[in-house]
Amino acid sequence: MRASYRSAGLAEEELAPGPYEQFDRWFKQAAESGLYEPNAMVVSTADADGRPSSRTVLLKHYDERGFVFYTNYGSRKGRELAANPYISLLFPWHPLARQVIVRGTAERTGRDETAAYFRTRPHGSQLGAWASDQSAVVGTRAELDRRYAELTARYPEGEQVPAPPEWGGFRVIAEAVEFWQGRENRLHDRLRYVLADGEWAVERLCP
Repeated sequence: MRASYRSAGLAEEELAPGPYEQFDRWFKQAAESGLYEPNAMVVSTADADGRPSSRTVLLKHYDERGFVFYTNYGSRKGRELAANPYISLLFPWHPLARQVIVRGTAERTGRDETAAYFRTRPHGSQLGAWASDQSAVVGTRAELDRRYAELTARYPEGEQVPAPPEWGGFRVIAEAVEFWQGRENRLHDRLRYVLADGEWAVERLCP
């Protein structure tokens, strides 16, 4: 299986001054194109011994401070980030022949920020955060459904659900951000912002 990519590419003079502004441009274009869940990203972490793991997570916010997602801190990624804060994000926008790769470190968001976001989640998703001890072994699906039913009775629709104490956000502070544009003959454009001495420099990588 092999696809041919477009001839139009990405030139240095087209880039925004910084990676967050450039990401904003591409993200909006991905959303406007009708791409399904353009905020879906592959989050890769590693444990204290350097053994990697990856999973798909939804980006919930981004600005000049970094990229934010939410999870259970007791999950595999939460435990790995507690031991090793280095992280990579990959946005695989295949229909546009584009991808963005972020490399940096993750830090927890404050509880006020976490609580504010948690209140915006649908009621069912709020209950799900309590019902699921993410990444832990569960005996059966019925056990998980029972936990959810108990929470539904405890917090009926319309009643405020507090954010679980072990649930919250991570903000990924970028050290390097690569913008990849597919080109013909596999001669893709790869432009990477690298942070050095507090300033962003751009370098071109061979495909």
